[in-house]
Amino acid sequence: FEKKLFSMCVEDLNEHLKGLKRSSFVLFGIEAHVCVQQTALDLLEQGHDVHIIADGVSSQQSYDREIALQRMSQAGAWLTTAQSAAFMLMQSADHPNFKTVSLL
Repeated sequence: FEKKLFSMCVEDLNEHLKGLKRSSFVLFGIEAHVCVQQTALDLLEQGHDVHIIADGVSSQQSYDREIALQRMSQAGAWLTTAQSAAFMLMQSADHPNFKTVSLL
């Protein structure tokens, strides 16, 4: 998808997401206070659940990252960590990838 906006929620991607019929999204990347934040706010505005991998986002300035995490949380995004998200997705030790993920 061609991306000229800071948000990933460009028209082509929005149409693609509608076809997937998903309501929850996990975000990580850079810059937390620009692209990640604008994408999160757009997805929240569209009625989606948004989970931010707090240890998977960064900004050049640490305070930009901290303020962005606060803003996304205040807007309704869930803050989590990479390990916590992985275990939430697996749901139990019975998952076929449990041992592999546990080693990370």
